[in-house]
This record gives sequence, structure tokens and C-alpha cells, in this order.
Amino acid sequence: MFQSTLSGISRRQRHPFSTAVSAAIAANSVPASPLPPPSFTIRPPVHPWPRRLTPLNLASLISRQHDPDLSLQIFHHAQSLYPSLSYAPQPLHALFLKLSRARRFSILESLLTRLPNPPPEPSLVILIRAYGLAGKPLSAVRLFLKLQPLRVRTSVKSLNALLNALVQNKRYRLAHSVFKSSAEKFGIVPDVVSCNILLKALCKSNEVDVAVRVLDEMGLMGLVPNVVSYTTVLGGYVFTGDMESAMKVFGEILDRGWVPDATTYTVLMSGFCRMGKFVEAIRVMDLMEENRVQANEVTYGVMIEAYCKGRKSGEAVNLLEDMVAKGFVPNSVLCCRVVDLLCEEGSVERAWAMCRGMVRKGIEVGGAVVSTIVHWLCKEGKVVEARGVLDELEKGEVASLLTYNTLIVGMCERGKLCEAARLWDDMVEKGRAPNAYTYNVLIKGFCKVGNVKEGIRVLEEMVESGCLPNKSTYSILVDGISVSGGKKEEIEKVVLLAMTSGVDGDLWELLLKLVINLDGNAAKLDRILTENAV
Repeated sequence: MFQSTLSGISRRQRHPFSTAVSAAIAANSVPASPLPPPSFTIRPPVHPWPRRLTPLNLASLISRQHDPDLSLQIFHHAQSLYPSLSYAPQPLHALFLKLSRARRFSILESLLTRLPNPPPEPSLVILIRAYGLAGKPLSAVRLFLKLQPLRVRTSVKSLNALLNALVQNKRYRLAHSVFKSSAEKFGIVPDVVSCNILLKALCKSNEVDVAVRVLDEMGLMGLVPNVVSYTTVLGGYVFTGDMESAMKVFGEILDRGWVPDATTYTVLMSGFCRMGKFVEAIRVMDLMEENRVQANEVTYGVMIEAYCKGRKSGEAVNLLEDMVAKGFVPNSVLCCRVVDLLCEEGSVERAWAMCRGMVRKGIEVGGAVVSTIVHWLCKEGKVVEARGVLDELEKGEVASLLTYNTLIVGMCERGKLCEAARLWDDMVEKGRAPNAYTYNVLIKGFCKVGNVKEGIRVLEEMVESGCLPNKSTYSILVDGISVSGGKKEEIEKVVLLAMTSGVDGDLWELLLKLVINLDGNAAKLDRILTENAV
């Protein structure tokens, strides 16, 4: 399938020295331009404007701006003064980089049509890559096809940028087609990087056998596969679950005298972990250490995640601590997985101790981890310890509203309303505004201990703060008032507060239930609710 294509690409083609390159060199040597005379009235978009404008300091000025629109204004201002200078490679490259990162594709496409000469290839490669990252593979193809009509001297860098953009967006067959026709249609000879991108496309489209043939036929192109080439095919076998073939490819890498990198070992370990073969995965990690290849964050992450899935908390903790000891910083998601597993097994104190040790080493464990530990401590009734965790671990950032809500729930459920109120004040002071759930929890806590009056006061504060009560809010109060006997003034206050936010059919029935046993009030309330129903 690939024999004819690969055999036809045996030698690199040489491109003649083009006028585009000459223009680029000429632009590169543009002399510094003096400032316009003092009588010039157009004000520059930034101050101070360079006293002497050169391609390099114009490019630097464009790059330094955070606002891409301001970078464009600087370019246009320079263009109006010294067109030849602004079209030099350095300013164009800086502008393409700035606008591509901001995904201002329409501006760049319009600019391309107005340039007196095409920009150098590196600038267009930036745009092709940006199209790929933005999920616009066909735009990348259209730009690539325009390069030759624009008289841009293309190289394998443009081809590789396009192939990578296509693979990023899962356009594997199109990437395959572009690769096969690159020499004949575009005059570009693929290199090892091109082949590696094709191998990745084939493996991701579950065509590992074809990828192996391409690997074998790379020699016909005068190319020598590298560790990345073999690791890509190894990953293809891992993806299909064929670990026997993956190990054979790994053996080939060693037989050739190459040193597998961390990625190779990590891919192999991930395959064994996915199959639940932790012993084999550990052997690969041990071999990695024997060959003095340093594990990275991804390597540790793969193993720790696998141990968590296998419910092996001890191994996961040991590996996490080893990761930290070697100077790596685990992300919040990974920490949360280990903490959650420990807590589910009833080892909340151990999870707390582990996180506390990380915080002491300057590592921020993240709000999700704090929330998890607080949740489990509250679940065990240890609200005092949970407050201690919040105070100790909340050093790098303010805890999330979820964490505060969790702790307030735990305190209210155990009747510690004074502590819950103090925590509420602390939360508001730190800029965390309570939501409807927070208010409902506190109202429920007061109603649970028979202090309906204080629950109504919280409702008043809720309405004043602009947080709309919901059906759950009134349901909690109705139940609390019913249990406590229901004073007339309490009922009237709740009804009036309900009317401020509007009364729908469900709430109407709820409030009627509240006053049904009060003499003379039911008919009056029915009339008021009818007039104010929404």
C-alpha cells in the first residue's frame, strides 16, 4: 500500500533560491528609520514610541502588548509611516504570533490578502498550528494549499504543521492522504517527524498493522526511525490491549541500543495498569530506575491513578509521597483521588496527615481536597476536627462555598449553631457569599432545635441580600412552625416574605397548609394569595 509512495520519495528535492527569500533578506536589512518631523500630527498608539524604528524593536513592541488589538494598531501605525519596515519578517512574525494566539483568524486572513509580499514560512506555520488548536483543520488545509500560489517557499515544517493539525482533530484519513501526495503534489519530502505524525494517525485510527509496515518502509526514504517512532507504534499496541506485541516493540528499542525515554516506559506501564496487571507495571517502573531514566509527573500519575482504581490505598500513598519527595507537585485531581480512597476506607486521619505534610512542604492541595476531608470528618461527626482542617489547609486560598456549606451542615446537624454562625461570619468576611443552600441549612438547623424565630430572621436576611428563597426554604419553615405550635406573628411574617418574591401554585398550597388550623386566617390568606399568585 505504501511501497509505491515511499519508494518514490527517495531523495530530498532542492528548491531554487526564490524571490520570496530575496525579499525577506532585503526586508531584514531595512535600515533604522528616523522619527517623522515634529509637525507630524498622527499620534502613536503607545508611549513612548521608539526614537528610531527598526524591524527588531517594532517586533518587540508588538510582542509586549497583552491586548492583540493594540498590537494590530501598532503594526498599522508603523505601516502608515514606513511600509517596507513593517513588512519585514520580524514584525510580521510577531503580529502573526500575537493574533494567532488570540484566534483573530479573520483579521489574519484579511491581512494576507493585502500584503505586498507573502510573509515568510515561519509566520504561516504559526497560523496553521493555531488553526489546528482551534479545531479548524480544513482552514489549515486551505492555507497550506495557498502557500505555493502565494510564492511562499514551503518546507517540511509547513507539511508537519498541517499533518499535526489534522491528527489533533482526528482527521486521520486526510492526514494519510496529504502525506502520500506531499512529494508529488507539493514538492515536499517528508522527514522523520512527518512519518512519526503519520504513525500516530494510523495508531489512533486502529491501523497498527499499517503503522508497522510504514515503520519498516521508512528506510526506503533514507530515513531512520527513532525512539519516538517505535514508542508511537508501542502505544498503538497498548491502545488495542496487545501487551505482548507492545513488549516486543520495547525489546526492539533496547536491541537497537537506544535508551527509551520516560514516555516509552509510561506508555507501557499505562497498558499494564489498564489491564490490572500491577506487578508487571511495577517491574517496568523498576526497570526504568535501573536504566536511570527519571520518572515524571505523568509516570507517577498513571501509577497512582491505577492503584486508586485497584483500591490499593497503601501503594497509592507511598507513591504519592515518593513523587513529592523527588520534587514533583501532584495536581489537585490526583490528590483528591487518593484522599477520597483513604476516606472511603475509613482512614480520614491518615488522609489529613498526608495533606498536612504536603502543605508544610509548600504544596497547595486545592479546595477539592479540603472539601473531601471536611465532608468525611463531618460524616463521622467530627465537626471540631473538620473546622481544624479548614483552618490549617486554607492557607493558600479561600475554601470553596461547597466546603463551607459542608461544614455548616455538619455543625447544624449536631446542634452546634453558634459555631455554624461564627463560621458563616468568617465565610462572608473572606468574600464567599452564601447561596440558597447555605441559608436553607442554617434555617433548618434553627428549626431543628425549636428556634423558629431565629430561622425566620435568617429568612429575612436572605431576602434582604437578594438571594431568592425557594420552595425548600419555605418547606423547612412550615415544618418548623408546625412542630413548634405556630405563632400567629411568625406565620404572618413568613407569608409576607413569601409574597415579596411571588407565590406560585406549589407555594400557595404550602402556605395554606401552614394556616389551615388558625381560626379566621385561612380564608384571608387564600384571598391574598389569589391576588398575588404568579
